[in-house]
Amino acid sequence: MIEEDKIFMSVVIPLYNEEESLRELSAQLERELTLLCGELWEVIFIDDGSKDHSYQVIKEIHNANRKFKAIQFRKNLGKAAALQAGFNDAKGEFIATMDSDLQDDPAELVNMLAKMNEGYDLVSGWKKIRHDPKLTKNLPSKLFNWATSKVAGVKLHDFNCGLKLYRKEVAKSLDVYGEMHRYLPAFANLGGFRVTEVAVTHHPRKYGKSKYGLSRFINGYLDLLTVIFTTKYAKSPLHFFGLIGTVISMIGFVIDLVLFIQWCMHLTALSNRPIAYLGLGMIVIGIQFISMGLIGEWILKSNIKEHKNDLVIKEKLRD
Repeated sequence: MIEEDKIFMSVVIPLYNEEESLRELSAQLERELTLLCGELWEVIFIDDGSKDHSYQVIKEIHNANRKFKAIQFRKNLGKAAALQAGFNDAKGEFIATMDSDLQDDPAELVNMLAKMNEGYDLVSGWKKIRHDPKLTKNLPSKLFNWATSKVAGVKLHDFNCGLKLYRKEVAKSLDVYGEMHRYLPAFANLGGFRVTEVAVTHHPRKYGKSKYGLSRFINGYLDLLTVIFTTKYAKSPLHFFGLIGTVISMIGFVIDLVLFIQWCMHLTALSNRPIAYLGLGMIVIGIQFISMGLIGEWILKSNIKEHKNDLVIKEKLRD
């Protein structure tokens, strides 16, 4: 049971240069959240270093209704940092996230909450009917979501949908860094929380243009490797490194063994044989390249909790 002085739902909204959509979005949110939560709600805008007048518009919204709050970054830190700041600041028993471009519909929150009450901890939106360019978003998204579902062990059609609803304990437990925001349902599932999805309305973009290009899908697949290595192998990295090292070492050993046998039989000389150096170099170069990348990811993940509050915040608007 939620006490009267507590927040029932917080809505975290990262944004960058979205001044045209904010007033309309805030009106939609005020209407829908009042119907859903009465007075027990808050909206936290995270201005990710906008260059336009987004923060001035947010100030006007805040002055008209103090349930609208804000965090302003001094510079653009990315969506993951914005979500982390919002999760840190949110007071609600349920924490929703959504995009600021009016493509996500706040009216869907009631359906997502109903789904969560079936016993789930995270409900992700599924943009079943999308209004995005097919070549640059729809087709790459299908491949991306299929691969992520296989790795994470939870089948979702749309991992990257901005509209999500979390129980407080889920949102507070997640470490969001780099570009890992797209994998939050995967991390939650791997952390033992129950994850599902519901189909949601997806509106065409009304103002401006998308801030994301095809490069984010390339980065997404690289980040998917990070998800594998920092979750599945986080507690037993030797299972991964040992397997890779053994395979490479065996190949190098077989190469050098064949050359050694040939040398013993006086069939060949070992000097000036590039393949001999290849056998030795495979294990060194292979392990160096893989280890540098993965150890770097482990260091980043192990330190993220220490820097969870180390965000370059310029100003906050609270009560």
